[in-house]
Amino acid sequence: MEHVYLDNAATTSLRPEVIERMTKVLNENYGNASSTHSFGRSAKALLEQCRKNIAGYFNVSAAEIIFTSGGTEADNLALRSVVRDLGVERIVTSKIEHHAVLHTVEQLQKEYNVKVEYVNLDSCGVVDHNHLEELLKVEDKTVVSLMHINNEIGNILDIKRVADLCKSNNALFHSDTVQSVGHYYLDLQDIKIDFLAASAHKFHGPKGVGFCFIRKESGLKPLIFGGEQERGYRAGTESIHNIVGMDEALKISYQNLETESSYIKGLKSHFISALKKKISGVSFNGGCEDKVNSTYTLVNVCLPITPEKAPMLQFQLDLKGIACSKGSACQSGSNQQSHVLSAILDNEKLKKPSVRFSFSKFNTKDELDYVVSVLKKFVNS
Repeated sequence: MEHVYLDNAATTSLRPEVIERMTKVLNENYGNASSTHSFGRSAKALLEQCRKNIAGYFNVSAAEIIFTSGGTEADNLALRSVVRDLGVERIVTSKIEHHAVLHTVEQLQKEYNVKVEYVNLDSCGVVDHNHLEELLKVEDKTVVSLMHINNEIGNILDIKRVADLCKSNNALFHSDTVQSVGHYYLDLQDIKIDFLAASAHKFHGPKGVGFCFIRKESGLKPLIFGGEQERGYRAGTESIHNIVGMDEALKISYQNLETESSYIKGLKSHFISALKKKISGVSFNGGCEDKVNSTYTLVNVCLPITPEKAPMLQFQLDLKGIACSKGSACQSGSNQQSHVLSAILDNEKLKKPSVRFSFSKFNTKDELDYVVSVLKKFVNS
């Protein structure tokens, strides 16, 4: 049986270099970074070097990088804190954000009675910038939360345009960039984001670690209380080996970005062409066929299958050794339709099964051809 991993938007495999560096740190740098002896000082120096390295990729100061357990915590840190500490009365977001944002916003609405408004989207899930501008022309203190790359359909937000709109209307801007960090360059001196969330396991780093960019002099207070780690924003002993693994993974990702992104773009293009050629009636959700306004890392495919056969599709793919998903891995196990697709597709298209395939440098065209052959056989059976 073939084994094909095409669920890289859910998580990626660790690069061998990352494993090697993490293992070395686990063996040699096991001191607590808050301890004052030589073991602690060694760990602290390593921690701060990683912070400086990561800040450098985004053209920000090291003090603006706060290490977290991942993207969800980073989203919570930013959104909960702006409401609690900065007097934000209103949140503008979209209905296709990750649940790390949507569920946090819902909770803030219950706890603080903040007003929540959703920006209009077109049939492909693209943000209506004119409507966003209208929503920003109010006096209520507002934070906009829009993800850079949608994790299910791959749409790329014009993040600089949104940042500029927020700046000119005195609104704060938070962006979940979990699907873009490590895959795209982000110069945060040029793009005036106030808060940004990232997660290492999306770019071949370890799980359980990420970071939140918090622009200096933001006025935020701690979300987790205890010690004075992470500039006081996040108490708790730092996971040095995971932070080092994230640093290594990000370094390699950006060192090889042009070569690897070009290769993965070729995979995506090949996959789309093969699906169109072999399966009549196949279509693609969102803007994932768009080579400019959609990420090169994933494609969301709608297959011409009857509603009766649809429930068996992913089971059959798994039996054939193919790993993919119907949406975010965070909602796997749920029988509910993807909230992203529900927001943009009509009822007829929602009855057909949609599958997200997401790619990495470790995939091959032969693997994709095998997947297309399995899909074709299932569709025609």
